[in-house]
Amino acid sequence: MSVVVPNWRDLYSLYSNSLTENVIPFWEKNSLDVVDGGYFTCLLRDGTVFDTDKFIWLQAREVWMFSKMYNEWEPKESWLDIALHGAKFLEKYGRNEEGDWYFSLRKDGKPLVSAYNIFSDCFAVMAFAQLAKATGNERFSNIAVQTFERILQRQSNPKGRFSKGISENRELKNFALPMILCNLSLELERLSDKFDIESLIDACVKEVMVDFYNEEFDITLENVGPLGSFSDTFEGRCVNPGHVIESMWFIMDIAERRQDKKLMQLAVDRTIRSLSYGWDEKHGGIFYFMDVKNFPPQQLEWDQKLWWVHVETLIALLKGYQHTGDSRCLEWFNKVHEYTWAHFPDAENGEWFGYLNRQGEVLLPLKGGKWKGCFHVPRALFQCSKILAKLANPIID
Repeated sequence: MSVVVPNWRDLYSLYSNSLTENVIPFWEKNSLDVVDGGYFTCLLRDGTVFDTDKFIWLQAREVWMFSKMYNEWEPKESWLDIALHGAKFLEKYGRNEEGDWYFSLRKDGKPLVSAYNIFSDCFAVMAFAQLAKATGNERFSNIAVQTFERILQRQSNPKGRFSKGISENRELKNFALPMILCNLSLELERLSDKFDIESLIDACVKEVMVDFYNEEFDITLENVGPLGSFSDTFEGRCVNPGHVIESMWFIMDIAERRQDKKLMQLAVDRTIRSLSYGWDEKHGGIFYFMDVKNFPPQQLEWDQKLWWVHVETLIALLKGYQHTGDSRCLEWFNKVHEYTWAHFPDAENGEWFGYLNRQGEVLLPLKGGKWKGCFHVPRALFQCSKILAKLANPIID
């Protein structure tokens, strides 16, 4: 059975127009705090602010997004101004005395939640590295480099004194950090020759592709023992299909950079495996969490359909098809694209819904909150548009 090849030109128009005429304008209009600085991210369906707390992850991600748009889509001064607006707030209020980034702040910048892990730091590196590229400002570059140094110092114990687990009784490592470091290393390599980026990439690829991959189940797990051993526990049996698939397009970028065809194909294979495993055959869409032994997951939201899972999957499938021509990527892209565009975009108010129930109905009508901000949707539209432009070539330059 042949796979239907979509009209790449029409898809490019759909994705790029949604990015520049719908999603980005939604955040331009509704997110800026013109009084205290930074961004509001807790937005109702129509963009109304319903909570004014500011989360460092989302502040930094928005700085990164508008810097990225300025650097690689169009050098619009208004986009750079928005990025600088957020960076000024972060630079003034975002870090504690040790240089670690808080998790959340009050509207006026007073800290609310301590720097209890290093994911705020990771997104701060992304933000200031991209902004340094946009401006040439060495101060921004120094912030990114200094923060990355702290990440490397803390990576063996990311939560430090805030860790709840008693490691001597059960030591597990989590997939999220090596996954994000795969992406972060590529963001940072243009910025400084201070770090051994190649060794860092090697270590991250090994963790993502070897340590967390379980041969018995042919699946990538969310938590494993220090050397990759399986833990028959709630945490050890956990599979997060979206995390795996997102990490695979980071791996594809590394494979492209290194011209490593074997790694590229392996990333495609893992993408297809995780997607096939996580797809809800009854209602469509991708499950949030699963248990590798089919026991009840501990996460009560396990069967929800989330925005970021689906848009990250679209990126991975398009990248996989672009680099390998694997027909499975195209077949799955058609399927995931149809589900995603039928359920997440809000035709009435702009931007996308984030949280659906298993049946695909809107569970929370918010456009932003503590976890959803100006990042996954616009980044996916940006990434997909860039790939679709190449697939449509020579129709689109």
